Amino acid sequence: MCTAATAPKCGGLSSRPNVSITIDVGDTPSAAKALLGRGLTTVDIVDGVPGGYIAASKKVMGADHATEFEHQVGSIYGQMTRISIEPVWARFLDFGAGRLPSFLMKLVGNA
Repeated sequence: MCTAATAPKCGGLSSRPNVSITIDVGDTPSAAKALLGRGLTTVDIVDGVPGGYIAASKKVMGADHATEFEHQVGSIYGQMTRISIEPVWARFLDFGAGRLPSFLMKLVGNA
């Protein structure tokens, strides 16, 4: 992940690097999936725009807009902060597979 070198979150993550993250997908109960994770952040100031930032942007905007976007962010950011997360714990939940966490099974049973 990348952000402006002056973003307030950079100082917060440097002083308290423990983070959690949730990525969820699926718009119906049978398709619902979630990845939960905890980890430690590393915050690095880099000159220019990191290649990973541009590569991730190209995935969502298409090649025709990517060149213009790369030029724009290059003119805005002399430096950026790259935030890395080293995972220390993860859990994958696939709600559509019929395996619910025990606390949810109890709730369903009591409903």
